[in-house]
Amino acid sequence: MTIAARSPKRGCMFCGTPLRHTFIDLGMSPLCESYVPEEKLNQMEPFYPLHAFVCEKCFLVQLDEYVSREEIFTEYAYFSSYADSWVLHMKQYTDMIIDRLHLTKQSFVVEVASNDGYLLQHFVNRGVPVLGIEPAANVAAVAVKKGIPTLVKFFGRQTAQELAAEGKKADLIAGANVLAQVPDVNDFVAGLKILLKPQGAITIEFPHLMRLMESNQFDTVYHEHFSYFSLISSEAIFAAHGLTIFDVDEIPTHGGSLRVYARHTADTTHPETSRLTSLRQREIDGGFTSLEHYFTFTEKVKETKRKLLEFLIAAKRQGKRIAGYGAPGKGNTLLNYCGIRSDFIDFTVDRNTYKQGKYLPGTHIPILAPEAIREAKPDYLFILPWNFKDEIMEQQAYIREWGGKFVVPIPEVKVYS
Repeated sequence: MTIAARSPKRGCMFCGTPLRHTFIDLGMSPLCESYVPEEKLNQMEPFYPLHAFVCEKCFLVQLDEYVSREEIFTEYAYFSSYADSWVLHMKQYTDMIIDRLHLTKQSFVVEVASNDGYLLQHFVNRGVPVLGIEPAANVAAVAVKKGIPTLVKFFGRQTAQELAAEGKKADLIAGANVLAQVPDVNDFVAGLKILLKPQGAITIEFPHLMRLMESNQFDTVYHEHFSYFSLISSEAIFAAHGLTIFDVDEIPTHGGSLRVYARHTADTTHPETSRLTSLRQREIDGGFTSLEHYFTFTEKVKETKRKLLEFLIAAKRQGKRIAGYGAPGKGNTLLNYCGIRSDFIDFTVDRNTYKQGKYLPGTHIPILAPEAIREAKPDYLFILPWNFKDEIMEQQAYIREWGGKFVVPIPEVKVYS
């Protein structure tokens, strides 16, 4: 069924069109980063509809806003620097963009949603002046300790106007995995335009909707991600605010992402590239301007769930012990949608000390330190942050000492011996 049984309180977050068409309905789920301390295990835990819609006019896939951004992001549990491959990715980006834009000690780089300084530390090391903008005070404090100037605020028109009034317009504005996390995408993109110098450039990375659909990455749908972008939908949003996307990189992070490059529409110094026109045409040919294409996703997700549960049931009946690796937001969507609790997964581990000693939201699977794996010697290590599976399998290769195997659930369950 393509017409939603219920519709959001508002229309499309970009164009205002009434939202009537379901992209995927994953039922009720808790906020994926709301880890539960032991003293609150017996208290009521809020669940909200995890129901994504697609706009019939602009084709933006989106969730309704059930909880304010302040409740989600004022204190946040995600610290980017715990993912080694992600930090390396950003080091490579820094070297590339400094050379491409000819950034110097006289330039100014701003990162929106700068987290713990995982990116800006590389610009600082190259002598390029920076400013981070990060709403989560607990995360921003880590960046400040690294010597990275950080403004503890949400980014949008108001913050951009304040900085511009202080003469702090940017040669480069960078953002990675933030566009999906803003409930008012118009306010955010308008802010980018205000803060950008006349011939400056913006780079924004976000998971690519095309790859999400191709690889059944339904677990990247969660309340903290308000929207899911194709190139086509992102171009429309930027254009509405006087910005033009002139180039795009298809990058492997998070299961397949886009890095779009944008400029002021009036700026002619950055011409449109063939990469951009090629990807735009591929999306059109792939059906991303047709509602019917979006309706194909639901059945794929249901079948992925069935196959995963079949594997877990068979493993437990054989007496196998299963432990998880990681406590990412995507893992909590997967576990809650599939009904996987401690009857299947004994515990999970995470390098992030902020999460250790707490429990996963909804499923209440305990989160331990990574050393627990060697102590428990599980038969299977279930990798929840599958986008880092290569890094994790290398780090945890020692499980093969007792015959342990890795399990990756997306795009469908696969065992690595």
